[in-house]
Amino acid sequence: MRFNDGFWLLKHGVKPYFGLQVVQVLPNQTADGYDLQVSTKPVRHRGDTLAGPVLSVRVYSPTEGAIGVKIEHFKGREAFARPGITLFPDAPPIPCAVLEEGPDEGLWSVSSGTLAADITQNPYTITFRANGRTLTSAGVKHQALYDVPYKWTLRNASNGSCLATDFSSNPNPPTTPEFVRYVNSELNLSPGELIYGLGEQFGAFVKNGQSVSVWNQDGGTSSEQAYKCVPFYITNRGYGVFVNHPGEVEFEVGSEKVSRVGTSVAGESLEYFIIHGDTPLQILDRYTRLTGRPALLPSWTFGLWLSTSFLTSYDSTTVAGFLQGMQERDCPVRVFHLDCFWMKQYEWCSFTFDPDNFPDPEGYLAEIKNTYGVKICVWINPYISQLSPIFDEAVQGGYLINRLDGTPWQWDLWQPGLGIVDITNPAAREWYAAKLDALIDIGVDTFKTDFGERIPHTGVQFFDGSDPMRMHNTYSVLYNQLVFDVLERRFGKGEAVVFARSATVGGQRFPVHWGGDCESTFEAMAESLRGALSLTASGFGFASHDIGGFEGTPPPEIYNRWVAYGLFSSHSRLHGSGSYRVPWQYGEEAAQYMAKFVDIKHRLMPYIYLQAIQANTRGHPVQRAMFLEFPEDLTTHHLDRQYMLGPSLLVAPVFVPEGEETEYYIPAGRWTSFFYPDRFVDGPCWIKEVVPIDEIPVWVRPGSVLCLGPPGVGRPDYNYTVDLEVQTYEVPIGQSIGVDIPSGRSNHIAGYVKAVSDPAGRVDVIASQGIHVAVVQSFPAYA
Repeated sequence: MRFNDGFWLLKHGVKPYFGLQVVQVLPNQTADGYDLQVSTKPVRHRGDTLAGPVLSVRVYSPTEGAIGVKIEHFKGREAFARPGITLFPDAPPIPCAVLEEGPDEGLWSVSSGTLAADITQNPYTITFRANGRTLTSAGVKHQALYDVPYKWTLRNASNGSCLATDFSSNPNPPTTPEFVRYVNSELNLSPGELIYGLGEQFGAFVKNGQSVSVWNQDGGTSSEQAYKCVPFYITNRGYGVFVNHPGEVEFEVGSEKVSRVGTSVAGESLEYFIIHGDTPLQILDRYTRLTGRPALLPSWTFGLWLSTSFLTSYDSTTVAGFLQGMQERDCPVRVFHLDCFWMKQYEWCSFTFDPDNFPDPEGYLAEIKNTYGVKICVWINPYISQLSPIFDEAVQGGYLINRLDGTPWQWDLWQPGLGIVDITNPAAREWYAAKLDALIDIGVDTFKTDFGERIPHTGVQFFDGSDPMRMHNTYSVLYNQLVFDVLERRFGKGEAVVFARSATVGGQRFPVHWGGDCESTFEAMAESLRGALSLTASGFGFASHDIGGFEGTPPPEIYNRWVAYGLFSSHSRLHGSGSYRVPWQYGEEAAQYMAKFVDIKHRLMPYIYLQAIQANTRGHPVQRAMFLEFPEDLTTHHLDRQYMLGPSLLVAPVFVPEGEETEYYIPAGRWTSFFYPDRFVDGPCWIKEVVPIDEIPVWVRPGSVLCLGPPGVGRPDYNYTVDLEVQTYEVPIGQSIGVDIPSGRSNHIAGYVKAVSDPAGRVDVIASQGIHVAVVQSFPAYA
C-alpha cells in the first residue's frame, strides 16, 4: 500500500500516526526481549500522555539468529484474529536472547547469536546489526498507523479480485467504514542491496522497484499475479525478513520510497522477523526452522511424470499406447497422471471415475500399474460443482463455505454453481478425506491438488469463525495439508507427495509445487524458471513446471529445450492443455534426446536424493538461484536464467532459437563440463556458445565428488549404495572431500565416499562399509 504523494507529502485523506518516542520500556515476562510503549506524538510533560494512539512494540528473539518486532495498536481485537501462522512446526526454537541496556540513557539492545537490535528512545529507532556492520534499520517515522479512505482499499485496486461482484451476490452487504486502518513498517535499503523471494513471482527476479501483494490468485505465469505468495524476502546483505501475517501483506520494495522496503497490513498488528545468517543458505535454514521444513519425498517422485494433458483423450487405448511408447523409447514413466476429465464434465469434483470412459477403474488402474510399473496420480480441487452427485451431500452436511445468511457461497467461474469445501470444518475435512481414501483403495497413489487460490473473502463466513481475509491465502496450506496427511496416513511417513499449485508460508511442508499455467514459448519457459527460483528462495525445497508449456503446442525446438531443463529440475512432469507431451509427437529425435536426460537424472539420484534430505533437515532448496550459493560473487546476484542443482551442478537452460548463441556465467575456479569432462573452464567468465538441440550446458563445481548410479537403471528409486560410479572434480592437493550416500529410504544415510588427493595430485577413493563403488573417474587436481 502506498500512503505517500512523493517523499514528503501524504496522499489526500490519509491520516498518519508515526511512532516517535519510547515512553516506557520493560523486559518481557519470558526474558527474550523488551516490551516498549511508543507514543505517536512528542511527550514533553504528563499532559502529552492524554489521548492519541500509543503503539505497543515488542522486540524479542524467539530463536537463534532471529529478532522479531511486533507492532500493535488495539491489542484486544488482534487477540481474536485467526487463523495465524504456525511457528516451529517441525524443529524446536534455539533460545539465546541476551538483553542489555546501553551505557547511555535511552538505549537498549536485544541480541541473538551474531544478530542484534539496538533501540533508541527519542527519536524511536531500531537498528539491526551483525558481525560489526549494520544490516538495516527502522529509522525515524519508519513505523506508523495509517487511516486510509475506504474507497482506496477496494481489493480490485490492489490485487485483482472484484469486491463489487462479491457484494452484488450478497443480499446483505456489510456496512463500509469511512477509513481502513493499516500498520506499516519500513526498513532501509542500502546502496547495492537487492531483494529476492516473496514466493513464486514470475516478473523480474530481483524485486527492487516492484510493488508486490502477498495475495494468491490464479493468473498464469505471465502477469503480476502468483499462485504461491509468501511474506518472506531474502537480501544479498545477509538477512531475510519474514512478516508473520496470514492475510494480504503489501510490499513496496524501493517502489514508494526508493531506499526503503515498506510493509503494510490492514488491521491493528504487524509482526516481522529479521533473520540473519552468515550465508543465504543459513538464513533459509533459520527461516524454515521458524515456519517449517519441506517434507522428505519418496524417491519415486523424482522420476518422469507423464500426464494425459487436459483437453485430450483419456481412453485406455491412448494411455496404454503412450506408456508402451515411452518404454520402447527408453523414456520410462514413473508416475502417470490423469487430469480433470477422469471425472465427468460439469461434475468436478465428484471423486468418481467417468463410467463412460472408465467402466472398471480399479481394474484399469491395476492393469497399467502392473504392466508399466507406474504410480497413479489424479487431479482434484476443493471445489464442488452443483451438478456433482455429491453437491447435495456437501450442502446438507454443511461442508461448504457459506454466505453471511448461512447459504452456500457459489459462483460459475470454473464449474456450474460450484461451492468450496470449508476446510476449517472438521466434519468437512473428514468427508473430503473419505473421498480420497476411496480413491486410494482402488489404486490411486497421489493427487494433483489444483486450485485453492481465489478463495472468497467478502460476504462469507467460515465454520470456525476465521477472518475471511486471513483465510484467503491460508486456505492453500490447509487444503494441501489435508491431502498430504491422508496420503501419509495411508502410505507412511516419507511416502506422501502432492502435486500442488497453491501455497503460502508454511506450504513448503507439503511438497511438491509446480508453476501453474504457462504458454509454450521461450519467454514462458524463462518465466517458469524465475518463478521457481523465487519460490525456492522463499523456503520451498522443490519446484516443478509443465515441460513444454501448458497453453498451446510447442515447436519441437522449444519442447526439446524444455525437456532438458525439466529433467534437470527437482521434479519433472510432461503436461499440456490441448496437445500431448509424449516426445514422438515432436519427432523421433525428441524421444532420443529425452531418453538421454531421463537416464542421467536416474543416475544422479544418489546426489539429488541427498539434496532432498538437506531440504528436509536444513531447508536448503534442491534447485537454487546462483546468489544463494555464491553470495560473494556480485555477478551472480542478478542471474535468473541459470541455477545450481544442489551445491555442485551449474545448469544453464537454453532460451534462444536453434543456431543462436546462448550466454551464461561461470563463477571462480576451474569448472568441468558434466557431459564432456575433457572440457574445462577457468572462471569467473561468461561463456557464449551455440548449444546443439540435444544438449544443455551443465558444469561441475571444483571440489565436487559426484556419485552416480549405473547406466540404464531405468527408474529413480533403486539401491543407491551399489555399483556407484564416483566422479571427483578438482580435489585440492593434500585434501580430502567426503560425501554421504543415502539409502533412498527416508533420510537414512547408508555410508560415505571420500576422495583423498595425495601430494602428487593422485586421487584415491575410499568407501565406507556397505557402499560398493564400481567405477572411479578423477579429473585433475589443482596444480
